[in-house]
Amino acid sequence: MWLYCVIRVVQRHSGLCPHCITIAIYKCRCVTLWNTELTDEQYDDGYLVNRRLWDAWAQSHGTTPNDRFYDVDAFLSGRQTLRRLERNLAKDVTDHDVLHLQCHFGLDTLSWARLGARVTGVDFSSTAIDRARELAAKAELPADFLVADTQKLPRSLADRFDLVIATYGVLSWIGDLDAWMRGAAMCLRSKGRLVLVDLHPIFQTVLTFDPLVADWPYGGGAPQREFVTSSYADPGAVTSVQETVQYPHSLGEIVTAATGAGLVVSSLGEHTEVENDGRHILPKGNDGLYRFPFSDTYLPVLYSLTASLP
Repeated sequence: MWLYCVIRVVQRHSGLCPHCITIAIYKCRCVTLWNTELTDEQYDDGYLVNRRLWDAWAQSHGTTPNDRFYDVDAFLSGRQTLRRLERNLAKDVTDHDVLHLQCHFGLDTLSWARLGARVTGVDFSSTAIDRARELAAKAELPADFLVADTQKLPRSLADRFDLVIATYGVLSWIGDLDAWMRGAAMCLRSKGRLVLVDLHPIFQTVLTFDPLVADWPYGGGAPQREFVTSSYADPGAVTSVQETVQYPHSLGEIVTAATGAGLVVSSLGEHTEVENDGRHILPKGNDGLYRFPFSDTYLPVLYSLTASLP
């Protein structure tokens, strides 16, 4: 059982095959890692645990030669980091006030600025926000960045934005889904829109694609504790052991939270062809897209939700 737990955790965060991980464990006598549900008494600990993790990741992301997500030099040279899906959903953002939730160190936030938006980025990591401000200065792009918990957004952001955007690796880090949605709704002007793009809950349950192993709850929100020794951006860059606490939310729970916050859902998409699977476990097709084959069909990798404030 201990070996399975180690393989599951390392595979989720490295993308290596289970066979390679098993060999590495025996060669290195790797310590046991584990995943447990937090008790109610420990629930609030998740915020502090995750902030420490993301502070560390904000220091390293975009600085290692094998980083698969954050190419800062390319961005500063003019590269656009946004994907077609969120750009199509957001539509034309020229002269729009855009709030980017969980903005990390600002690459996507500043990409919206390049498209003509007036942008504000929010993240709970002060390290990430410091880097975002430095990046904005280097890129000579106007942007505001704020350190805040997206489950407790400040009232100073209320009724200010035409568009609230959050993309990729968003809600699995959120313990209070209802509070997150209420915050997003609070920040919108009347007729303003929320655009949310994230890993599909069914895809998040999957540990490995071949063989297909599912090891993660589909929903329910029960906090899950893990320990990692690298980042999704560069699994080969080994770090000290870091805790994570993540929360599985089903598609039904996400939509219910949005409507409960007073938002009117206008679209809910489930996407089977994506530009990046976010976890490096799916095969890449000849057309450059990733798909999740299942029997004679494909399961969704991402979902998208758009909603508006009446």
